[in-house]
Amino acid sequence: MTTEKRRREFDLVLWGATGFTGQLVAHYLADHPEISTVEWAIAGRNEDKLSALRDELGEQFAALPILIGDALDRESLDTIAARTRVICTTCGPYARYGSNLVAACVEAGTDYCDINGEPPWVREMIDAHHDEAAQRGVRIVHCCGFDSIPSDLGTYLLQSEAISRFGKPCHEVRCLVWKLRGGVSGGTAASAADVIAQSTRDKKTRRVLADPYGLNPRGERSGPDSPFQRRPRRDPLIDAWTGPFIMAAVNEKIVRRSNALLDYRYGKAFRYSEASHLGKGLPAVLRATAMSAGVGLFGAAMALRPSRALLQRLVLPSPGEGPTEETIEGGHFTLRHFGAGTDADGRNFEISTTISADKDPGYGATALMLGESALCLALDDEAGALDGGSLTPATALGDPFVKRLRSAGMTLDVD
Repeated sequence: MTTEKRRREFDLVLWGATGFTGQLVAHYLADHPEISTVEWAIAGRNEDKLSALRDELGEQFAALPILIGDALDRESLDTIAARTRVICTTCGPYARYGSNLVAACVEAGTDYCDINGEPPWVREMIDAHHDEAAQRGVRIVHCCGFDSIPSDLGTYLLQSEAISRFGKPCHEVRCLVWKLRGGVSGGTAASAADVIAQSTRDKKTRRVLADPYGLNPRGERSGPDSPFQRRPRRDPLIDAWTGPFIMAAVNEKIVRRSNALLDYRYGKAFRYSEASHLGKGLPAVLRATAMSAGVGLFGAAMALRPSRALLQRLVLPSPGEGPTEETIEGGHFTLRHFGAGTDADGRNFEISTTISADKDPGYGATALMLGESALCLALDDEAGALDGGSLTPATALGDPFVKRLRSAGMTLDVD
């Protein structure tokens, strides 16, 4: 870390702090055992809302600094970015409100993390900023929530253990959603609607979404994988039926980018895919068929402007809305990674991991994961394998981040 960066006024700024997820992250940071060692601030557009949030955090944060800016005002973001070592942001949809902040962070030499699930926008940010960020040692870390930390860190952990135990990585990893309960916020719904709407009118967006390697570095966008699973499938690795997992469209691309950025630590022929585990027998077949049909119908409805508007008005939550505290605390998720490989002596091996949390995946657990990502960037020098560029959680945060998540109460076990 440069001397200039060490001397900045703040270690960490939370941007978009008054949004639904932003408030959860603010409370998570305020309750964190390390927060007394961190100079931090909350930031956004509305000073009154920020002041009200500061009051909610308690008397000990009565002097917590408030920074005012606008996502569409680049000059205000330049000023904020220059005052801090790390910015973490919950302000989406990112294709609408995120680009100026990434540019400001790269120019200021400020590390950055977000919770976006918008692959076309990530591709745009990679093309615009990766090279300069890598040269300047700036870590731009996308997808630091349920999209895509469990997928990315689970694969990283599994492959590290496979190399340690067997001398070689797994040539195939299958991530299955074992259990999942949670709610949806208006911000998440708006991001999904924006991506789908953009894909209907923009050929480049459709290419990124359809390409399994759409987020890989230039010249590295090929491999053995197909687009994410859309139909029922009997999985040979676990002898059970699976259905589509809608977040696979984001997560799979992030895992493949990690492999490429790590100089193909998982292998050039590495295969990775995700799905929902639905069990065995006829009931599982019926569940998988119903899930596949539901995902297909939802995607088709969101692709058409009239039906998309109807869903947004009558079904999906509005921006600023989200699940209740009871839903958040009662939610949970468990993802399991199953890997298969061949060791140096030609013997086949299998290995698995379990990644879980006892909180709503998109909100309670995502607040935890983003908060720990920001603290890892701020406090754990040289945490990951790479120290600059448009990175992934695994490549930017690495082993220290695995330890952080475990200390925060998440399960990351190698079975």
